Amino acid sequence: MAGRGRVPGVVAVCVLLLSGLTGCAGRPAPDPGTAAVQEVLDRRAAAVLKGDRSAFLATGAQGVDAGAGRSAAGGAEFDRLRAVPLAAWSYRVTAVHRTGDRAGAEAELRYRIEGYDRAPVTADRTLRLTRTAGHWYVSSDEPAGKSGRQLWEQGTVEAVHGAHSLVLGVGQPKGTLRTFAALADRAVPAVTGAWGADWPGRVVVLVPKSLEGMAGLLGAQASAYRGIAAVTTGETGGRGRTPADRIVVNPDAYRLLGDLGGQVVLTHETTHVATRAHTTPATPLWLSEGYADWVGYRDSGRTPLQVAPELGRSVAQGQIPAALPKDADFAFAGDAGKLALAYEGGWTACLMIADRWGEARLNAFYRAVGAHRRRAGAVEDALRTVLGTTPQEFTRQWGAYLKTRLS
Repeated sequence: MAGRGRVPGVVAVCVLLLSGLTGCAGRPAPDPGTAAVQEVLDRRAAAVLKGDRSAFLATGAQGVDAGAGRSAAGGAEFDRLRAVPLAAWSYRVTAVHRTGDRAGAEAELRYRIEGYDRAPVTADRTLRLTRTAGHWYVSSDEPAGKSGRQLWEQGTVEAVHGAHSLVLGVGQPKGTLRTFAALADRAVPAVTGAWGADWPGRVVVLVPKSLEGMAGLLGAQASAYRGIAAVTTGETGGRGRTPADRIVVNPDAYRLLGDLGGQVVLTHETTHVATRAHTTPATPLWLSEGYADWVGYRDSGRTPLQVAPELGRSVAQGQIPAALPKDADFAFAGDAGKLALAYEGGWTACLMIADRWGEARLNAFYRAVGAHRRRAGAVEDALRTVLGTTPQEFTRQWGAYLKTRLS
């Protein structure tokens, strides 16, 4: 501004700032192209929240660049999105690359579901835009890089509301979605009964059409989740506010589960939602997965041998684990037997804590581990302060416990 030399007052302000080792010259001018793209995305977001189809379509590419097919596709996406009860929807432009009347943009989409999300889901998006008569219009809006697709990008969304749940599905009969709502509605009070009431007590379940649809939502290859009935999305806690979680179902694997197995899986995943704020990088997977399984099987009436058959066979052969499972042992793409041993090992460790120290101490131990900022020393400190033991003694007791409970 000072370089223009026509507004003395502003020049004087710049001189004063320079005398304080700060300067106007170092502040980059706003990119008018970025501002224009942000403006059209703001209008697009407002149209989504208001349910204004015409206003949404008005932000799309016009004329020869779009064509009737793309215009119809934009309208279909809007219609699919209408089934989702949104409380917030916004874009934040992070980069714009322009070439004449065409532009590519990177943006962060943030949205919340009404009554369920305390914090937004965030998704990186790549957009293409065209400029006509001085105005920018959106030609396409796609997931960026390896980001997952959103459910409504896979087809028409159907919503089923439960007492404690919202189930959103694509390509599924309404009865199937009601079944998942019933599972989730039983899972929520079961988790609260074990963990406590310091979580919202609500879950969102996504049921895509197939395994491939599940992988698409997670931005992954289908092979990575074959045989996995469900996963829970969301970053770990420790940042003040926990992000929105989604339980994502693999319908192909779920069909193979019986009534008990289906309930255990939904309760397990709901436990991850409830414990998210206390699950941090300091929390080992044997604890987070073992605790979720402990809650899942807590009221099932199943014996330890029924829940941990692989570990039971190892114990019967005299192969007692020398250490608790490592994080790498929980890799989905790993050996199925090794994966089962990892989950069963984590579950039996949590079961032992509940049996010997009590459920309240198990919950306190989980929270104490997660309260650390880093992994090193977290379990050791929690074992000492909450359970009054050492890692070596805990591992020894666990081995003896396995001999007793799995023999």
